[in-house]
Amino acid sequence: MVQGQFRQQLPALANKTYFNYGGQGPLPEASLEAITASWRRIQELGPFTGDVWPFIEATSARLRQRLAQEFGVPSQRVAFTENVTSGCVLPLWGLPWQRGDELLISDCEHPGVVAACRELARREGLQIASLPVADLRHTPADAEARVLERLEQALGPATRLVVLSHLLWNTGQLMPIAAVAKQLQHHPRQPWLLVDAAQSLGAMPVAEAAAAADIYACTGHKWCCGPEGLGAMALSERVVREAQPTLIGWRSLSHESNGQSGFHGDSRRFEVATSCLPLFAGLQTSLGLLDAEGSAKERLAVIQGLSHRLWSGLQAIDGISTLLESAPPAGLVSFQVEGHNPEELVKQLGAKGIWIRSLDDPHCLRACAHISTTCEEVDQLLEALMAVNGLQR
Repeated sequence: MVQGQFRQQLPALANKTYFNYGGQGPLPEASLEAITASWRRIQELGPFTGDVWPFIEATSARLRQRLAQEFGVPSQRVAFTENVTSGCVLPLWGLPWQRGDELLISDCEHPGVVAACRELARREGLQIASLPVADLRHTPADAEARVLERLEQALGPATRLVVLSHLLWNTGQLMPIAAVAKQLQHHPRQPWLLVDAAQSLGAMPVAEAAAAADIYACTGHKWCCGPEGLGAMALSERVVREAQPTLIGWRSLSHESNGQSGFHGDSRRFEVATSCLPLFAGLQTSLGLLDAEGSAKERLAVIQGLSHRLWSGLQAIDGISTLLESAPPAGLVSFQVEGHNPEELVKQLGAKGIWIRSLDDPHCLRACAHISTTCEEVDQLLEALMAVNGLQR
């Protein structure tokens, strides 16, 4: 396997075996340097002078355009935010709700998004229904057929929003976002589609799903290996047209110095106020380093090779069961070890310099393979898990 220069850029991997990309990716050295250089340039120019604004605008415009290419949408439909949750919530709460509207939420959504939907429902007098996807453990093709069938059964006359992640953060199953969006178009109310993309950007091609969704929210600090504190959302034209900002600041306004100004006519209406610009330079650099390793499709093939190696190895160990019964579609591999508490296993493996994580629902372990993961590291994790069960390869 040829991994190029990306792994060499990650100092965090020098002293550990790391499988927590789904929580946070290590920051490349070049990205850290870009952040520092951006800080320094801002201080040299200003930081609040006429000279600094062209630099700020050019830095943000470059990243907005870069993400637009990734999302397959015009740059006017991309807005910056701090993380996935705020990218979901800010436009969601600004939609024109009517009392009695129904939110159809999959049973594999992140607690942060679920909690935001529950509070929205309480305030606006909305209903909440569940779309079961947690039990879909076979191939993505099988999952697609079942999701569309269950969606048809779950949709009702009051359904106004469907919430579904692109890649489920707990089981690792792939959801058919574009097909779901197409099916929703035939519903009399054409419900909005909100997609949590925390586990997809940086790990797999996202353009088809992002362009199909109404709200496609992601972060830069997971599979993109960018700095924490910066994310983005791709919004549909109708969300930009119909939703009103709920958290408002000068960046929301078409004329930032005039409090009587209207909001931007594009996705920028959901941006709020001052952001940490050096983070933009860091994420731009991380995305460039990933590009140097190949296209999103090519990188996914590498990731799948590693996750399939791990999944197959886990299948061969007595007492271990993988959540997915077919090879994972991306880099997330969730599993359970019979007779062992997941949190205690995380501590035991961490003491050996091997880092995975535990999940509460379902109660299991999750390991994530990225393009910077090696076959040797996968085998090291498998050996450690075999030792836990008193087995040998």
